[in-house]
Amino acid sequence: MNKNIKDEFPFFLNNKEVTYLDSAASSLKLNSVIKRLTDYYVNNGTNIHRGVYKLSHEATEAFEATRVNVAKLINSKTEEVIFTKGTTDSLNKLAFSLSSLINEGDEIITSELEHHSSLLPWQEIARLKNAKLVYVPLNDEGRITVDNFKKVINNNTKIVALTHVSNALGFLTPIKEIVKEVRKYNAYVILDAAQSISHMKIDVKDLDIDFLAFSAHKMYGPNGVGVLYGKDHLLRKIPPFEFGGEMAHLVNKDISTYKDIPHKFEAGTPVIGEVIAFNEAVLFFLNNDMEKHYKNELLLKEYLVNELLKIDDIIIYNKTAESPIITLNIKDIHPHDAASILDEYNVYVRAGHHCAQLVNKHLEVVSTLRVSIGIYNNKEDVERFVFAIKKAIEFFKQFG
Repeated sequence: MNKNIKDEFPFFLNNKEVTYLDSAASSLKLNSVIKRLTDYYVNNGTNIHRGVYKLSHEATEAFEATRVNVAKLINSKTEEVIFTKGTTDSLNKLAFSLSSLINEGDEIITSELEHHSSLLPWQEIARLKNAKLVYVPLNDEGRITVDNFKKVINNNTKIVALTHVSNALGFLTPIKEIVKEVRKYNAYVILDAAQSISHMKIDVKDLDIDFLAFSAHKMYGPNGVGVLYGKDHLLRKIPPFEFGGEMAHLVNKDISTYKDIPHKFEAGTPVIGEVIAFNEAVLFFLNNDMEKHYKNELLLKEYLVNELLKIDDIIIYNKTAESPIITLNIKDIHPHDAASILDEYNVYVRAGHHCAQLVNKHLEVVSTLRVSIGIYNNKEDVERFVFAIKKAIEFFKQFG
């Protein structure tokens, strides 16, 4: 990789000794994103859509330009892109809206690989609607397979809510093949793309998914911005999940009407500056060879896995993952203790259940260490991690 890629991220100016390997939790921010956000607050700061004056018009144009480019990125129509607070916000709001279509006895398919935000809303809706929550059986490796999916889908299935890439194990769901099975039934497919959007090309038309959710902060953009994609005819069919402000069209005492999509789902003042700044991250993806970067990330992951396999007492749970996520444990050392020692060497990784407790239950562990590689990582970062993990093992072994 071109080492100058780190120059795009001001984080490294003030944190030269830091090895950041926690991009699956939140990626670092591009300099262009930070500059655009600052520019909005310093030189504009006005509200959008409603104002007739110049600065409001400029802010509106910049805000909507992000929507246009997000649509280009995922190959959707512009009006199919809705801005939210993040993936969790998108998935919760969508579940609330789709719950109007769920009846007693209906079935909702999910998996043990889901982030809690893809699972808990449907768990609650199943309880309230007296519907049935059904889990795709995982294979021995912990993957979702098409064959196992076929075992659970039937004529009662109404919702299929699955992760594209597991945030805990990094496995890629064969979603295109699964969607083909779903199309034999009257069900909707929701894809959590929080972990895949920053690494691989997502074409919503090619995948034929009904809904998609992801976050800006996972793809070198600002916090507080999410995207919810939905097929236009479905977005027009389902009810709004928030009311008031920009989404209202005609308001009467007894009944009111709402604007067309996407504004039907965007009530109130959004995080304007952050959405405008997000455009810089989206342009970064559109204007760079992200497939090349993805391949480099996978090469780094493969190198790290091979180095870790040389170390006694390291347990790796996802050697064959299609994303640059490595989930591991050190025998007889709690992940939080290991992460604390790594921190002393300025190596930053995640320890815990990663908001996916069912994965830990499947693995029969309390928690894990998660290493996640981003576009700015290089071989030196990997070698620093290996050095630090060896030091952690040495430290704890002295206590027996």
